[in-house]
Amino acid sequence: MTENPVQLAVIVGSTRPGRFGPTVANWFVEHAEPRADIAIDLIDLAEDELPQPASDTTAARVSQPVGARLAAADGFVIVTPEYNHSYPAPLKSAIDDHYTQWQAKPIGFVCYGGVSGGLRAVEHLRHVFAELHAVTVRDTVSFHGAAQVFDTTGKPTDPKPAAAAADQLLDQLVWWGAALRSARTERPYVA
Repeated sequence: MTENPVQLAVIVGSTRPGRFGPTVANWFVEHAEPRADIAIDLIDLAEDELPQPASDTTAARVSQPVGARLAAADGFVIVTPEYNHSYPAPLKSAIDDHYTQWQAKPIGFVCYGGVSGGLRAVEHLRHVFAELHAVTVRDTVSFHGAAQVFDTTGKPTDPKPAAAAADQLLDQLVWWGAALRSARTERPYVA
């Protein structure tokens, strides 16, 4: 373990019954965990407590379990399907229920879906996170026809391309996460 690993929150964005998101997220976390330069916190929006809509102060949002975990993160990986050319409503709600937790932090994407592999959802998310003063990294891990490219044990049937894409994404997140953490410490970000 490195002295000060990048704290990476991996967020499962789908909450539907029978969802495929945990399969993709668990594969990604299992792939990433051996790295000494990151520490992972898996946040599943279907299982972790979200803020109540009546809480509209920043302090109230940060005090919620998910809010505190987001605030502690140096960067994020959003694991999202594509629903109707975009991303799931519970993910939008989780993003909108927090504000300062995203600021001046890097965000990467692991997406899945049919023909587009979730990439249209990612394009929408890039605009949303830009508005929240977050930095989205360029490379994305995308699974086209996800249900057919994972085996019954939850592993990609062709692991090399997926692992290479995940490594590229993680390298970018570590660089940006460490750089922005140092910058926020030296000069707190104000939006």
